[in-house]
Amino acid sequence: MNNKKYLSMLGLARRAGKLSMGHDMALKAVKEKKAKIVVFASDVSPRLIEEFKRACDYDGINILNIEERINDIHSALGYKAGVITVNDENFSRRIEELIKEEFAHGD
Repeated sequence: MNNKKYLSMLGLARRAGKLSMGHDMALKAVKEKKAKIVVFASDVSPRLIEEFKRACDYDGINILNIEERINDIHSALGYKAGVITVNDENFSRRIEELIKEEFAHGD
């Protein structure tokens, strides 16, 4: 497992109680307007992504895709989930920056 900064930051956010992980909890965070960003594993279904895009449309919540698979997220965060919401402005801003940096350097 590679050591990516955004996975470490997601781990910190999880320990701080600022993540909603898994379909039901993440969708609830979106509907309650707690979610700041939504992060998808690379192996989630297109149907799941579309469901969240529709739910996020009203508020312009950013949706990010990472290259890690569900099992990679499980290894990094200790919870098996294909969709995660970050429910804190500061964590979400930093995680989004780190994901964008990773993909800018990964080209």
